[in-house]
Amino acid sequence: MQIHLIAVGHRMPDWVNQGYAEYARRMPAESSLQLVEIPLVKRSKGSDLARLMEQEGEKMLAAIPKDCLVVALEVTGKSWSTEQLADRMSDWMQSGRKIALLVGGPEGLAPACRQRADASWSLSALTLPHPLVRIVVAEQLYRATCILKNHPYHK
Repeated sequence: MQIHLIAVGHRMPDWVNQGYAEYARRMPAESSLQLVEIPLVKRSKGSDLARLMEQEGEKMLAAIPKDCLVVALEVTGKSWSTEQLADRMSDWMQSGRKIALLVGGPEGLAPACRQRADASWSLSALTLPHPLVRIVVAEQLYRATCILKNHPYHK
């Protein structure tokens, strides 16, 4: 199973790149994690934010590999415990499909991305900085695979 983390934003600070890379590196080959960065459309004082979000959404949708199960990361999504995420990952692995996790920009996900999603996942009721979301998602995916493999990391 390949997991594609499709996130709006690029040129992240080193601490973000290092944190994400550490957990992505730990993922087992059968659950590889790949980051796809969608450049943030430049904003100015008079920008039409809905149109910019729509443009970013179009790029996100184009980046989704064929026949992917799509999960939108949204504050309004369903909250999963780490154990529930492990159960979902087990199901995903058995399905043989690729997984695309979508992380929107400052205004969130475009409506077209939410409509394309097969599921909606909330990491927290808190609003998290988008760079931090990358690290949290990578760490939780790694933790969930550890649960599935009875690795002691989760303890």
